[in-house]
Amino acid sequence: MLSQDGCNQRQQNLWSVLPQTVEQVLIGSPEHVQYFCGFRPNPISFSADQDSVLLMQRDGSSVLFADNFTRRTAAADVFVTEEVLQPWYDHQHSVNNRRHELSSALSLRGPRLNHSALLAETEGLSGELLSVVPNAATDVTVHSRSQSLGTVIRQLRRSKLPDEILLLQRCMDAGAAGQAAAFDAVVPGATELDVYLAVQGAAQCAARCPCVVYGDFRATNAQRFKAGGLPTDYRLKPGDLMILDFSVVIAGYRSDFTNTVSVGFPTDSQVAQAAACIAALDSAENALVAGASGARIFEIASAELLQRGYPPLSHHAGHGLGLEHPEAPILVPQSTDFLQPGDVVTLEPGLYIDGTGGMRFEHNYVITSSGCERLSHHSLGLRPV
Repeated sequence: MLSQDGCNQRQQNLWSVLPQTVEQVLIGSPEHVQYFCGFRPNPISFSADQDSVLLMQRDGSSVLFADNFTRRTAAADVFVTEEVLQPWYDHQHSVNNRRHELSSALSLRGPRLNHSALLAETEGLSGELLSVVPNAATDVTVHSRSQSLGTVIRQLRRSKLPDEILLLQRCMDAGAAGQAAAFDAVVPGATELDVYLAVQGAAQCAARCPCVVYGDFRATNAQRFKAGGLPTDYRLKPGDLMILDFSVVIAGYRSDFTNTVSVGFPTDSQVAQAAACIAALDSAENALVAGASGARIFEIASAELLQRGYPPLSHHAGHGLGLEHPEAPILVPQSTDFLQPGDVVTLEPGLYIDGTGGMRFEHNYVITSSGCERLSHHSLGLRPV
């Protein structure tokens, strides 16, 4: 999970780019409450979608506002100065609107808020604007126009700290266990749902905690060469290709990588198609350096496919990873993004050919000052090596 040092550093990074006149920020987005203090309800709980609010002050103090039931489903370690837990359900009384109770808690603490020096990222105030102060240490892009607080935080989020990398690595290790299990699960007669359950079980066991596993678990073939989405009761048959493009989400952070498994032995055309996709992945990986443009990475991956006689890449070459899916940088033809140290990105070239089937292959990386480091280590290929 996130560390106290990491949360403190992220708060300091935010204060370093805000005008000195801003003394308080009020955070309402669940992913940003977690980003700054580690608090987030478990997504597999009765409070998964409930709100919380974090008040941060320039002196380093912070207050978390939540209801008592929401608090009990989150991690025990929350890095704040104070917690204000509004009673909601006590097994004795009727319940009221939870969001109203949270608003009441904030209202009771009204004297804490200096509205003349406050920026807010909560419902109804998300349009609040500020001027960003340049700060080279945080790699925040400074525009001449004003930016919302949420936009500034998202820029800061691109540079992952060590505790975030560790959490992402945990997601990827769980995902790799799921990908390994797929080789045994993808057999003639199995349903897409059977494969999903095998992958989910292996990922959960590796994660050692309840977590979310979502993505594409769909079969393609010569006639149905484009496919994606949640698993169905379709039964696999020889000649099919099973696309396994999924994420494991732990405490809001997520992996995202793909392998494509053949049902039975692949055909020569399927083998050649897979080799082209993996070659495109390798070429793009070699170009992952700080300063490279998202458009250039896309061009390199697509050019490898064209060189081998296939159509150009028909979707993004990859994108950023972290608390959302996708997030910057985006690797597409008209991208305006440039890679920077601390970015965690995915590469996922694919081909979808009428008469052969669809496939894609994917790895995850962190951009460093000298290049990149691969974070995912699952086996790529239509059959186990």
